[in-house]
Amino acid sequence: MDYSLFYGTNGSEADILARYGALKERYLQGEGKPHERVYSSSGRAEILGNHTDHNHGKVMVATISCDIIACVGKAKNITVKSEGYRDIFVDLNQTDPVKKEEGTSTALVRGVVRALKDKGLNFGGFTAYITSNVFKGAGVSSSAAFEVLIAEIINDLYLGGRLTPVEKAVASQYSENVYFGKPCGLLDQSGIAIGSLSKLDFLVPESPVIEKLPAIKGYTLVITNTGGDHAKLTPHYAAIREEMHAVAGYFGKGFLRDVCYGDFLAAMPELKCKFSGRAILRAMHFFKENERVDRAEKAVKNGDMQGFLDCVNESGLSSLSLLQNCSVPGDNEQPVILGIELSRAIIKDGAVRVHGGVFAGSILAVVSDGEADEYVSRMGSVFGKENVFIAAIREFGTTRVDV
Repeated sequence: MDYSLFYGTNGSEADILARYGALKERYLQGEGKPHERVYSSSGRAEILGNHTDHNHGKVMVATISCDIIACVGKAKNITVKSEGYRDIFVDLNQTDPVKKEEGTSTALVRGVVRALKDKGLNFGGFTAYITSNVFKGAGVSSSAAFEVLIAEIINDLYLGGRLTPVEKAVASQYSENVYFGKPCGLLDQSGIAIGSLSKLDFLVPESPVIEKLPAIKGYTLVITNTGGDHAKLTPHYAAIREEMHAVAGYFGKGFLRDVCYGDFLAAMPELKCKFSGRAILRAMHFFKENERVDRAEKAVKNGDMQGFLDCVNESGLSSLSLLQNCSVPGDNEQPVILGIELSRAIIKDGAVRVHGGVFAGSILAVVSDGEADEYVSRMGSVFGKENVFIAAIREFGTTRVDV
């Protein structure tokens, strides 16, 4: 195993081996026998495409050097043991949604099982011991990493690896939407299942067009958890999706991707009478963000880093002024906006934008390697050094590893 392809320079080989070794020992002590296989499922960084996937948009996403790792052995049903948390148990014969499980990891496991069973697949269970260093509160999709991990364990243990990354992502999204109760798009799960830096076009969500892109050289990704209250944010996420769908519905379409931008602009007098200004602005963000993803893809392929950085900065400004997901209405603290503006004051060569669903949480900076140390230090002095994370782009999506 080439650890640099998974973790970059984040951690020494000795530390990485010690982490895997400790998990193997936990499995052995708990089960009285060695594990059978080991898996890794990473977090992700959303580079571009903020809140567009649910309307069949385009995104740029990267898997990054933090992950959930699992030691696994076959069993009759599914048990997941994570240190410090209550064990998860799912009977493979009981796959209907359980209302009291909504919002829990048990719901995510049960939902993935149901999605795969609904495809007519037959498989057994497993016992998994897991540990995670996926950054907490940083919007890197720990839930999606967990969902895709469950799908890949089943895929590898029982299905001969027949599921494609997209099929695993779709099963995971179904679990989060229907069983967990969060109306997410397909960006997180797809990015984590596919790996590396990729452009995804969700014109046909179940079959997105995937293009892996060259690595970004000379720049470091830094994710900062700016704080804020993460409770009760689901209605705010849902409102973005609902308002975009409503505007699409005016044109007789289910999704904004099916609406012509020229028709959207021409209909502005009627839209202004029928919809809130916020809904119209959010729809405008969708159209402009799709165009930015295309420009950024071209810039990366051509080695035009300034063009790429310009797109990332523009995306951040669009999320702030059009999408309006950088703070919760009525929140006077506004830590995300504070973090963005502080970053703009520090960074001389780079870009910054909101990260993930936001409203409360994290920002992403793309910082030149020469500025990275100073940027990390200064952001840490404001938000706490434990809340500032350097993230290398890793080459692999969720996968079995030989370690």
